[in-house]
Amino acid sequence: MKTAAIILAAGQGTRMKSALPKPLHHMGGRPMLAWAIDAAKASGAERIVTVLSQDSTNTQNWLGDQEYAIQHPPLGTGHAVLAARETLAGFDGVGLVMFADTPLVSSQTLAALAAQIAAGHDIAILGFETPHPKGYGRIIRDADGGAQKIVEDRDTNAEEAAITLVNGGIMAARMPLLFDLLDKVDAGNAQGEIYLTDIVGVGRSQDCSIACEVTDEDEMMGVNSRADLARAEALLQVQLRVAAMASGVTLQAPETVFLSADSVIERDVIIEPHVVIGAGCHIGEGSVIKAFSHIEGARLGACCVIGPYARLRPGTEAADGVKIGNFVETKNVNLGDGAKANHLTYLGDAEIGAAANIGAGTITCNYDGFNKFKTIIGKNAFIGSNTALVAPIAIGDGAIIGAGSTMSADVAADDIAFTRASVETRQKAAATFRDAKKAIKADRKTK
Repeated sequence: MKTAAIILAAGQGTRMKSALPKPLHHMGGRPMLAWAIDAAKASGAERIVTVLSQDSTNTQNWLGDQEYAIQHPPLGTGHAVLAARETLAGFDGVGLVMFADTPLVSSQTLAALAAQIAAGHDIAILGFETPHPKGYGRIIRDADGGAQKIVEDRDTNAEEAAITLVNGGIMAARMPLLFDLLDKVDAGNAQGEIYLTDIVGVGRSQDCSIACEVTDEDEMMGVNSRADLARAEALLQVQLRVAAMASGVTLQAPETVFLSADSVIERDVIIEPHVVIGAGCHIGEGSVIKAFSHIEGARLGACCVIGPYARLRPGTEAADGVKIGNFVETKNVNLGDGAKANHLTYLGDAEIGAAANIGAGTITCNYDGFNKFKTIIGKNAFIGSNTALVAPIAIGDGAIIGAGSTMSADVAADDIAFTRASVETRQKAAATFRDAKKAIKADRKTK
């Protein structure tokens, strides 16, 4: 049975207090809407329609050529689903209604919900057990475990208020029955809105079969504020850490490590405390990421050693056995096998050859205020400490650059090059200097 997902993303998100639309706020390095779309795809949805508000240009641009519909004016969740009717005209199958601000729901849960429709039910609602049901609609089940009705919190009697099975909002329904039921929902409430949950009562009045799936409370967490977003991030990070460790990664202090959803970390990688691995990272087998390092958009080969306190920015490509030490920053740089920059260095827009040694304090001067230029350092080259390499520049294989040099011209393979002022020594001048300064200081005290 075919499935179409309808993702509701038209809410204003005013509690986020942000110029960025709520569905585009990131969690695990990706927008919340991306999590919802991917869960829908993984559950088997063949079509996905995102329902947006009229003033949703940013979200429309993010969606690109993916299907969306516009809800205008905003008249409730049921009305939002109806906004997708024209886009899904003629669709016969399962309609899966989701929310962009419920990013933790799993594809397995969604698939189980859709399976209830494929098994013959007309509607399937998704609930969860909670010890704190206040504020949620209670799910009243019949003797067979199906959903009899949903009672909103404000309308519960004492017996219903004690029920701990509550409505999570996500549901599935046979299509096009979903739209037909919404047409019959009474909008005569104080807000004049069409509520999606009301199709349960309408469906019961038409002898529809209504199933109830139950999932974990954490999956159903909605994000309505920055505090909610932080809690959702924390829950996601636990999942990502557990998955990493299960795949053979050592996290010495898991609660201090932050991962992105697309992180690829191979087995036998060791990650020390307080490490952030941002989007677009691939860390090769047996590598060690030392404490307080920050990595984003970087690819590391096998057995690299990074940090502590290293920052690898997008475009960093390190081959096997590369060492990038404390207080080293890299961006748009390729490092060959066994190359090392152990401390206090900036490498940007550069090609570093295999086994090259970059001394402390080296800087690739890649930007002149208007354009960026490339530095090429050959294999087995040695760059002395406190060297400035003014790009564009090429240092040949096996070349040696003396410490303290500012290099602005190419150096051929196996050459030694340095720029250094001659040493001038004035014998005993230090003592004379100190005596003079002491005399000035004493004179000031007497005045």
